[in-house]
Amino acid sequence: MQTNKFLRVAVATAMLTAAAFAADEYKIDGAHSHASFKVKHMLISTVEGRFGEVGGTIQFDEKDPTKSKVEATIKTASITTDNENRDKHLKSADFFEVEKYPTITFKSKRVEKRGTIWVAIGDLTIKDVTKEVEMPFELNTLKTSRGTVIGATAELKINRTDYHVTWNRALEGGGVMVSDEVKIEISIEARPATPPPAAPAK
Repeated sequence: MQTNKFLRVAVATAMLTAAAFAADEYKIDGAHSHASFKVKHMLISTVEGRFGEVGGTIQFDEKDPTKSKVEATIKTASITTDNENRDKHLKSADFFEVEKYPTITFKSKRVEKRGTIWVAIGDLTIKDVTKEVEMPFELNTLKTSRGTVIGATAELKINRTDYHVTWNRALEGGGVMVSDEVKIEISIEARPATPPPAAPAK
């Protein structure tokens, strides 16, 4: 009797463990991923830029995406606005201090579905500040012979001064050089960390 009880407990534990780790691991494909941003300049125009180096992992549960997790890393030195002098300024201590803070990170705590919209809630770290943010995103998947490919595009707005990115300059006519609000879009493509074996040749 004791043996049968032990076996039942062992089987139940194994099933719960399997359920807990039902998500598959994916790696963000840096060649097809980026983070872009838009910020108002002198209150009259919009400057756009991007971070070209985005990496990380996703634990994706295809049957229930709310059980998924993401950890993404952005290399701050990969910033570009197509203007060399401006890029140097953005990398300096006035803005991102890329030598001291080489990465921006996002680590999800949970994923929710609100109507037709997916939302990742997690910690965004820029420089020495970590704040919880909500990141609505669009999710797409594609079945291939090498496993499922995930595509996701997320958008959010932040106040850059909350993250100690505070440089600015007052304008003679009123207002400031750079707006505090920054619009961010993150577009990622992710592939299985361990692709399934290729089908045998016929």
